[in-house]
Amino acid sequence: MNVALPADGPPAIAFFDLDRTLIAMNSAQAWIKREVKLGHLSRVTAARGAVWIGLYHAGFARLDAAVHEAAATVKGEDEAPYVTRTALFWDEEALPSLRPQARAAVEAHRAAGEQLALITSSSQYMAGAAAAELGLGHALSNVLEVQGGRFTGTMRAPLCFGRGKVDHAEALAAALGHRLLDCAFYTDSYSDLPLMQRVGRPVAVHPDPRLRRHARRAGWPIVDWGGGGPSGAIGRAP
Repeated sequence: MNVALPADGPPAIAFFDLDRTLIAMNSAQAWIKREVKLGHLSRVTAARGAVWIGLYHAGFARLDAAVHEAAATVKGEDEAPYVTRTALFWDEEALPSLRPQARAAVEAHRAAGEQLALITSSSQYMAGAAAAELGLGHALSNVLEVQGGRFTGTMRAPLCFGRGKVDHAEALAAALGHRLLDCAFYTDSYSDLPLMQRVGRPVAVHPDPRLRRHARRAGWPIVDWGGGGPSGAIGRAP
């Protein structure tokens, strides 16, 4: 296991991405399949979502369009059942794909006295479940807006994606009296390059091909926390 611990100066914040970083799965893809199976999402809508995700991973689309479209699909729905379904999804599918060494990496930063933060393009419900499981004090995520207990079909700005992750991380760092230059960030995705370039301790975890190439050129650590495979079914970490 490799972790980017603070060298000199006071400990700051360790930021962790979720999908394919702390967990070995793409939770958006798995969520779509599950919602179709349970009858909460039409196959047509699911197919559109799958296309957006596929184009994004192939480098031909930005995830923000998919995020806004996903928010629109739940417009008018009650929040409470959605929260319950997300909790079950986390327990039954996402948590079992937690990478074997992810928990140890988090604990190493906790032992070093650092603040711990999840920063993810997932919803506030997935982020909350993951942060609670790992004892992360802060959960930065995309937020589905709710009025009167129902989804409005909109996502709160700025989106927690790409450059938007920098905005969220900067706001948290400022609130806690830190500089991003003193922080660490773990991620698998090239889309997170804007934030990786702002922190002082960027680490590529099971990186996608573009991030791997960039990390090698930049001399950033590339680490393996175990797990993998299409489903990410690797068992619960000890």
